[in-house]
Amino acid sequence: MIELLILYELYNKVLTMYGISKDIRAEFSVLTTPSYGTISPALNRLCKLGCLKSQKTMSKGGRPSVYYSITNEGKEKFKELMLAKPVDNPIQFLSVSRVKIACSGILNDEEQSILYKLLKQKAEIILAESKAIIQNNNKTFYSSIVMDNLMCEYKNFISLIQGLENSKG
Repeated sequence: MIELLILYELYNKVLTMYGISKDIRAEFSVLTTPSYGTISPALNRLCKLGCLKSQKTMSKGGRPSVYYSITNEGKEKFKELMLAKPVDNPIQFLSVSRVKIACSGILNDEEQSILYKLLKQKAEIILAESKAIIQNNNKTFYSSIVMDNLMCEYKNFISLIQGLENSKG
């Protein structure tokens, strides 16, 4: 997910690692707060893949700064990550999918439709599996509450996607 966030932040601007971190925290802090120890290796990976270019300069204070910008390969990688098969882990699915939806404004209408369809299908599968677990097992009071809450989250998530689909006409 960190590569997706970095590519998103650099899609239309040039930033330092500090700027990338600051922008991710400003936009996504309720979903994720990656550390420099997470961002730095991801920047290196993206540079090695040709998704980013880096340029070293001296700041006004005399300190070296590295500025990162996205390449055409990076824009393609962003779209690839956005439209990749959703993760199987239900808890990770919600976090990653919320980030993808938040970043989906960069995609064109057709790509957004594909993304929403992928996410909605996976959410519906997880919701159906959750319902089956509740119906087929004797759950304790507490585990039933947790499963019910999870089902509510998935119902809300599906409603969110349906709203986005309807707003596209």
